[in-house]
Amino acid sequence: MRLKLGIPEMLGSAPLARRLAGLTAARLLLLSLSLVLVGAFYLRGKFGFESYTLRVALETFGLSFALTGIYAALLRKGKHLERLAEAQLVLDQLTWTVVAYLTGGAASGATSFYGLSCLVGASLLGLRGAVLAALSGALSYGSLVFALERGLLSAPRDQPASIYHLSTDELTFYLLVNLLVLIVVALLAGTLADRLRWTGGELALATERADQAERMAGLGRLAAGLAHEIRNPLGSIAGSIQLLRTATGLSDEDQRLCDIIQRETARLNDLVTDMVDLSKPKKPIFASIDAARVAREVVALTARSGRAVSDVEVSYSGLEAAPIWADGAQLRQMIWNLVRNAVQASSPGEGVEVAVEIIGKNTWLRVSDRGAGIDEAARERLFDAFFTTRSQGTGMGLAVVKRIADEHAFAIDVDSSRGGGATFRVNLGAPRASQPPPPAD
Repeated sequence: MRLKLGIPEMLGSAPLARRLAGLTAARLLLLSLSLVLVGAFYLRGKFGFESYTLRVALETFGLSFALTGIYAALLRKGKHLERLAEAQLVLDQLTWTVVAYLTGGAASGATSFYGLSCLVGASLLGLRGAVLAALSGALSYGSLVFALERGLLSAPRDQPASIYHLSTDELTFYLLVNLLVLIVVALLAGTLADRLRWTGGELALATERADQAERMAGLGRLAAGLAHEIRNPLGSIAGSIQLLRTATGLSDEDQRLCDIIQRETARLNDLVTDMVDLSKPKKPIFASIDAARVAREVVALTARSGRAVSDVEVSYSGLEAAPIWADGAQLRQMIWNLVRNAVQASSPGEGVEVAVEIIGKNTWLRVSDRGAGIDEAARERLFDAFFTTRSQGTGMGLAVVKRIADEHAFAIDVDSSRGGGATFRVNLGAPRASQPPPPAD
């Protein structure tokens, strides 16, 4: 499983399924109205039951009803929805071609339905759907006109033959007008549909960011109070434990209890730090920073604290020097949180590897563990605040990583499979030597 962050997904299968369901319902309604009209013509005596036009129309509508039932059955399975939409567009254009044949051929007013299918294609698949509908409609209509003109298809026996025999100028006129209408409708509808879809995606993203900002504002007020109320007693506890550990006569059990208190105090301090960092982000101050040196320092610090002291080995590999443009303090915080997350995901005896390397033209940070991995259900919310898959986690460490990466325009790539560990890669951009400093806002 691979998860890349940076570009929001604009269109999912669920909206397409809803649009296809609406199209199927609309098709059933249109076919029902068409049957009512055909029945009205029959009852008024305009066509007899033995009429060729009536029989072909009924056969066409009956086949369309059957195909609509097949569409509905396939739609319930929820598979290959785009292929299903494409098939519907092509078959709809063929249906309109039969209707055009029964109602005047090249001069039939039913050719306007070709444009309707272009609009449907745009609503389903955007510009691609509109173009597909236009091409299939143009081919169907052109084939009908060619077959009638060359005598490959005779006019309906119960229709006036005069309306099917047109001069060359008349045929040219109808062909050009109908094809031009198809092209214009397809391009306009497709372009507008894509713009609306993109605008909808941008609006959804803006709404999500506004909601997140509102949550962060509330968290900021809470964090400000907690930081003051928690850090003061935490400092007193940490100082007292340090003094207690230097006292003589402590038993091994007393030393073990001191270690537990010191470790849990450090964890609470990390929690408060994450809350403050997430709720009150600081604008990065860019400078030339050696990412490799920062990573090595974080590894050295991690190796002297927490579980990494006893049962999880944290190691560094990669470049000796990797100058990039970044905020040094925030880069250190991002690497620290990634390493801490990897250590917490690891079992005793496993290792965490940190590396800074050049891939292509960019510098990459890599943090790998051999823990339980990330399942499919958790990957979409991996960087959400307060979301965690661990019983003792707070769900803020990776949220801080995502915020820092976004402010630096770093891209994050997560590669993981259930039971196969996880690898976080961060694209730190081009090396300092080939990149000018970012413009000041």
